[in-house]
Formats: sequence, structure tokens, C-alpha cells
Amino acid sequence: MQLLNGALRCLQAVHAAKLNATKCLVSTHPATQCLGCVALQQRRHYAEHVPAIAMAHEQFDGPTPDATRQPLITMHGLFGSKQNWRSVSKALAKQTNRRVYTVDLRNHGDSPHTTTHNSFGMTADLLAFTQAKSLSKTSLMGHSMGGRAAMHFALSHPEICERLIVVDVSPVAIPRTVNEMSGIFNAMLDISLPANVAQSKGRQIAKEALLKTVDRDTVDFILLNLRKKPDTGEFYWACNVEVLLKSLHGFSDYGSHIASLPPFTGPTTFICGTQSTFMDPNDWPQILKFFPNATQHWLETGHLVHLEEPHKFIQIVAEFLNKP
Repeated sequence: MQLLNGALRCLQAVHAAKLNATKCLVSTHPATQCLGCVALQQRRHYAEHVPAIAMAHEQFDGPTPDATRQPLITMHGLFGSKQNWRSVSKALAKQTNRRVYTVDLRNHGDSPHTTTHNSFGMTADLLAFTQAKSLSKTSLMGHSMGGRAAMHFALSHPEICERLIVVDVSPVAIPRTVNEMSGIFNAMLDISLPANVAQSKGRQIAKEALLKTVDRDTVDFILLNLRKKPDTGEFYWACNVEVLLKSLHGFSDYGSHIASLPPFTGPTTFICGTQSTFMDPNDWPQILKFFPNATQHWLETGHLVHLEEPHKFIQIVAEFLNKP
């Protein structure tokens, strides 16, 4: 609550600062600059110095793509990859007549591993992606960790984000404690698999080990990251477990990353699962402080909304993207 109150105070200060924005922008002395512009300059300075990576991605086009429609970029959650969004992306490309990109966020899937993992880094990666694809405008959709990356980017670069879709995650609360998350990562690191066993056998051994600490649904999702090198037979995790573990504080620090950012006023929708703990309906008034033009949808699912109710999910997203 203390963090939230601080966030709201910062937002109020930024709104008040808009009255003096023109004067502030031509002032170079810190003592005469308004709070909002100082915060903006600090964010830009920091973002410019976060090394971006080139994200691995896939591209999907419908049978009759409309070049006048801005593309959609989809971002997976923790332990996920672009692979999890293939069927949804193909359907959306067809139903919205726009290009859809699915990306692997840093330290996941086929994208490079880095020494850091936070909102600033993922925003830098996404900005580099839009520049590489010459996208002046794009819509964003992110699930869980990817949803927070999408929100941070929309708040930081509203001039690029046309529409925002957030899937089962909140900007003002976290569903798990750092200790719970640490337990999952440590369980992954503790697994040792001999190179001479088949991949199916290795998955079974890893599953049995993880089930001692992690719930079954999470285990099945984590095991999508277990891979085997064809030349040596060595097992490895596709996601950068060590760095993700070290970066856990970012889950609870997210509020401070967006506290001073002006609200994103573009069309926004949140799609959440009624059986998930990742979004608290009571947080909605606070969420609207950051996304005043947001709507919300609730489906009878857990956290993996797009996988548990794909048809309803695709229908909601397509209708949102197709609105004039």
C-alpha cells in the first residue's frame, strides 16, 4: 500500500507538471525543471543505456492482410516462448487482417541470454524490434511477465503503442512471493540429468523432482523449457534460470518502475482468469489510474487464459483490435 500511495503521488505530480511542461522543456538548469520532465529525462537516459538484444521472433500474416492496419506483437510469460502463441497468432492474423509477430523475450526461448532481466531491458528490446521492423505504430499483447513488459513499454512509449492487451497480470500487485518464486528456480537448478538418457526419460525424471516443490500445471509448463543438445546429449534449460533467479526483486519492484510514468490513454483491455490469483478485481480502480481507457474481461480459466479458452480469448482480442 505504501508503494501504491507513492505511485499515485508521483502520478499527481506529473499531471501537475504538465502545466509548466513547455517552460520546463526549454530550461536546462535542474533547479528550474518540473518534476515530470526531470523524471522523463531520467527514464530516457536510463533506457538509452540498457543494451538491447535482437529478439527471436515469428511472423504470421492472414490470407488478405491489410497494410493500413498496424501489426500486433505478442509477448509470452515467465517460462514461456513464442511457441506458446503460434496458434493464437495465426488465428488473430486471419481474423484481424493484420500482421502478427510473436517474440521470445530476453532470457527465454531462442532469444539471447543476458546478465540482466527487468522491465527497462525488455522495453529496450521491444523498442529495438520496432525500429528494426520500421514500425512507427504497433499494438501490443502480453501475458503475465510479457503483460508487464507490454504495460511498461506502453507507458514509456505511448507514441508507438496503438492498442494494449494485457493477459492475466496486474500492474499494482504480484501473485506470488519472492520466496515462492525462488523455490521454483532453485528446484530447476537442483535437477541433474545424465546425458546418456533419452529426452523422454529426462523429462520424466525432471518432472518427478519438480513435483516435490511445484504444482503440476506449473511443472508441465516449465518442462517446455527442458532441451537436449544433439551433439553432446547434455540437458539444459532454454530460459536463463540463474539470471531470472537473481532478478526476482524486479517482480516486487515493478511498481517503482512505472510510478512516475504518465498514464497510457490509448485503448486498453485486460483479459483475466477467474480461477487465477494474478489479477485482483479489487485493484481495478488503482489500475485505471495508469490505464484510464481500459476495459476488462473475465473468463472461467486459470492463469493460462489463452490456452484454456482459446476460442473465447481470440474472439475478445479480435473484436478489440477490429474496433474503429
